[in-house]
Amino acid sequence: MRKILVRFTLALLLVSACCAGWVYRTQIVSLVEGLIGSSTASGPTPDPKTYSVLSGDLEEHRKRLGRNYLRTTNKTERTEILAQARELLELSLPRLMRCWLGTPWDFNGTAHEPGAGKVACGYFVSSVLQDAGFRVEWAPLAQQASQNILGTFLPPEDMRIRVGTDYEQFLSEVVSRGNGVYIVGLDSHVAFLVVTDGGEIRFIHSSGASPYCVVEESREDARVLRSSNYRVTGNLTASKEVIRDWLLGTKFKTRKL
Repeated sequence: MRKILVRFTLALLLVSACCAGWVYRTQIVSLVEGLIGSSTASGPTPDPKTYSVLSGDLEEHRKRLGRNYLRTTNKTERTEILAQARELLELSLPRLMRCWLGTPWDFNGTAHEPGAGKVACGYFVSSVLQDAGFRVEWAPLAQQASQNILGTFLPPEDMRIRVGTDYEQFLSEVVSRGNGVYIVGLDSHVAFLVVTDGGEIRFIHSSGASPYCVVEESREDARVLRSSNYRVTGNLTASKEVIRDWLLGTKFKTRKL
């Protein structure tokens, strides 16, 4: 009889717990979502205000340098202005990219500023470049294959295509080509690859892999870059033609198939 009573009591407690869980299911779900949200909130969050300020400041500097470039016909002076413009872009572009960190990824995402919805990899690249003062065709550029995005700015001889190359060998080749802001196209992805003077690699992209948002990764953490079989790269800021066209507000016609 004692065993029967114990079993009955345990069964009653189990039923009561299940009923309580059903009654308070909404509160439980909210609690779990809150815990999940608090764990993801610890990462970077989009910063549209800083982004707007940076974009505006960069545009003022671009116009000033562009006017100085047009005022002189001295080759040495123009070369110096282009060098200043390159330095400015290599400082400013990564800052703009980082304002997007934490913006959710979606294959069809078309957000035009940090945190304003979800953003696909191509739209992230296109938006950053446009807001940095490059006169690009925003949506058409974003919708192209990665090689066409890169080809919009650089001729084939300034692009490097590697298929099946060892990851460390690939990175060594990139670093050997010098510091700058690169566009890198992968199997089905496009991103920025920032190479510093010291040879440090920063891979910044809207990632369709976990954590499914805009991220900045080191060479060790860049799993998408590591796993890709196809890689095409080009150094935007090393091109004097790209820098000059940026300074003068020249339109970049989207390359298409």
